[in-house]
Amino acid sequence: MTKDELESVDLKKIKLIGGLLAEKNKLVREQVIPYQWQALNDELADTEPSHAIENFKIAAGRSKGEFHGMVFQDSDVAKWLEAVAYQLTSNPDPKLEKRADEIINLIGEAQEDDGYLNTYFTVKEPEMKWNNLAECHELYCAGHMIEAAVAYYKATGKDKLLSIMKRNADLIDSKFGPETDKLKGYPGHQEIELALIKLYQVSGEKRYRDLAKYFIDQRGKEPFYFTKEWEERGKINHWPDFNQKRERKYYQAHAPVREQKAAAGHAVRALYMYSGMADVARESADQSLIEACRRLWNNTTKKQMYITGGTGSTVQGEAFTIDYDLPNDTAYTETCAAVALVFFAQRMLHLEKKGEYADVMEKALYNGALSGMSEDGKRFFYVNPLEVKPEIADNRHDHRHVRTVRQKWFGCACCPPNLARLLASIGSYIYSQNEEELYLNLYSESKTKVEFDGDEAEIIQRTDYPWDENVEVEIKTEKEIEFTLALRIPGWCKEASLEMNGEQIELSELTEAGYAKIKRNWNNDKINLKIKMPVETVYANPEVREDINKVAIQRGPIVYALEEKDNGDNLAAVYLNVSAEFKTQFESDLLGGITTIKADAYKIDESAWSGELYSTEKLELNEIKIKAVPYYCWNNRGEGEMTVWLKSN
Repeated sequence: MTKDELESVDLKKIKLIGGLLAEKNKLVREQVIPYQWQALNDELADTEPSHAIENFKIAAGRSKGEFHGMVFQDSDVAKWLEAVAYQLTSNPDPKLEKRADEIINLIGEAQEDDGYLNTYFTVKEPEMKWNNLAECHELYCAGHMIEAAVAYYKATGKDKLLSIMKRNADLIDSKFGPETDKLKGYPGHQEIELALIKLYQVSGEKRYRDLAKYFIDQRGKEPFYFTKEWEERGKINHWPDFNQKRERKYYQAHAPVREQKAAAGHAVRALYMYSGMADVARESADQSLIEACRRLWNNTTKKQMYITGGTGSTVQGEAFTIDYDLPNDTAYTETCAAVALVFFAQRMLHLEKKGEYADVMEKALYNGALSGMSEDGKRFFYVNPLEVKPEIADNRHDHRHVRTVRQKWFGCACCPPNLARLLASIGSYIYSQNEEELYLNLYSESKTKVEFDGDEAEIIQRTDYPWDENVEVEIKTEKEIEFTLALRIPGWCKEASLEMNGEQIELSELTEAGYAKIKRNWNNDKINLKIKMPVETVYANPEVREDINKVAIQRGPIVYALEEKDNGDNLAAVYLNVSAEFKTQFESDLLGGITTIKADAYKIDESAWSGELYSTEKLELNEIKIKAVPYYCWNNRGEGEMTVWLKSN
C-alpha cells in the first residue's frame, strides 16, 4: 500500500450495523443465499431448472446424465460460492461453511488430471476445449471460480479451492501467451482478467498478473482471433444465428484497448474489461492503459449511462449503442452491467482519488443494481427499464426482453448470483485506505478498525443514509494518531456542513476532488456531517431525445419513479410542475422502510377528450397529486405501469 493509491479496507474489519446497505446484506445472508442454493439444485417449483450442481456431479462421476443449461452454467455456482465466502468473512456460519466445503470437494472431483475444469466441455464436448473462446466462456467460468477461490481462502484460510484453481490457472497459462507454441486467443467474455489479478495478489505469482496483461493487450490485434478459430473449426457456431465476422465491437475487439475511444459492444463484457484494464494498469503502472480507462470511463458515464446507473441501451447484443441513445421503455440495462459499473468505479477510485468515481459507484449501487432484486430476495430482474406499460411489453416484439414482474429464476441466471456477491461484499466498498489517508466513500451505519504506523483507530458511522442527511463519524483511539480522514461530499450535494467536536468547520477550505480532507492528530473525536438532500428535478442532456421536456425526481443518491399503484394508469399523461413543492415522508411500513415523495402535478383529462383518435381540440389538464417511490423498489406491490421520466410543465 502506497500513499498515492487506495485499497479497500479488509472486509473482515467491517461491521455493518444498520441502514439500507446492512439490510440488503442481511437479506443476502438470510434469504438470498439459501434461495439460490435451492435454485442451483433445481428445488424451485414452476421455474427454469438450473442443473448447475448436477452438472458438477456428472462431471465428477457421481451421477449419470447429460449436461443441461447454458455453456457458462458453472459460473452460477462460482458466484454463489463467492457470495458465501463474503458472508463467512463477516458472519461465521459453520453450517454454511460445511455446505461450501462439500461443494468445493465436488468441484475438486470434477477437475481433470491436467487441471482443466469446465463441466460443459468435460461432459458434453470434450473434443472442443479451447476451440471456441468467442462463444463458449471457458475463460469466463474459470475467472469466476478463481474469484470464488480467492474469496473463500481469505474468509476461511482454507486453500483447497484455491489450489484447485491455481492448477486450472497454470493450465491456462500453459495454453495462452506470446510464446510461439501457445494460442494467441483471449476470452470472448471478459472476467478472468480481474480474477488473475486477485490470484496474483494472494499468491505473489507474477505469471498470473502477466497473463491478465496478455489478455488485455492481445484483444483487438490483427488478425481477428475469433474469425481464425471459427474457420479452423469448420465455421461452426455454438449460437447458430451468430455472425462471427461481424461482431468485433460486441467483443470490444474492434481496436486494441488503448485505442478505444467509446464504450462499445456487450455492456457487461465491456465493463468487466475496463475493470480488468484498471487492475492491470494499477499493478503495472501502465500510463497508456490508465489514459484508456479514463477515456472509456468518461464516455460511459457522461454519454452512455442512464440516470439510474444502468448501461447497455439495446437488447440487440445487450449492448452500448451510440452516445446519448438512452431510450427508457426499451432499455436493456442488465443488472450485471450495473454490478460491473460498481466494480469499474471502485477500481478507478483506487487509481485516482476522485469523488466522481464514488458518485457513480453509489448511483449504480442504489438504483441500477438494487432494482434487480425484490424486497424478499426471491425474485429478480435481468432487465431494468425506466418506463414500463405492461400491455405494451406483452404485445410488442421490440419489448420482448422487458419483464413486468420479477422472475423466480432464469435459464440464463447470471444476474441473481452476481448481485448476491456484490451485496455480500458491500462492506468492502465503504472505506478505502492508504498509508496516510482513510476515505469514507459510502455512508452507511458501520464500524471498522484501521491502522496507521501500527496504531489502531476505530471508526464508527452513525447514520440512516440515504434516507437521512446526517452522518456522525466517531474516531476512537488509545492515543493520538495522525492521518487524513477524507469524507465524500457527493457531486449531487449542493450544500453540506461539518462540525468537529462541536465546532463548525469551513468545508470549502478542505474539499478536494469531491472529498473533504481533514488531517490531524486524532484522539477520540466526533464529526457531524450534514449532506443536504432536497428533492430535485433532474434534466437530461438535450442530445437525449427521449427525455426532452421531461424531468426525473431525485433525492440524494436515490432516483425516484411513479408507479400505477400510487398514481393510476397512463402515467405518460402526467405533467410535473417543476416549481411544485415536494413533500417527503419516511414510511417505515412501506417496502422495507423508504422515504416517499409527494407533489402536486397535472394529468391530461381523458374524459374531456372527444373520443376520436386525433383531434384539433386543445388538451385539458386536471390537477392531481402524485407519489413517488425509489426506483429500486418498484414492482414489489404487484404488476403495473412505472416511469422515471415525467413530462414537465
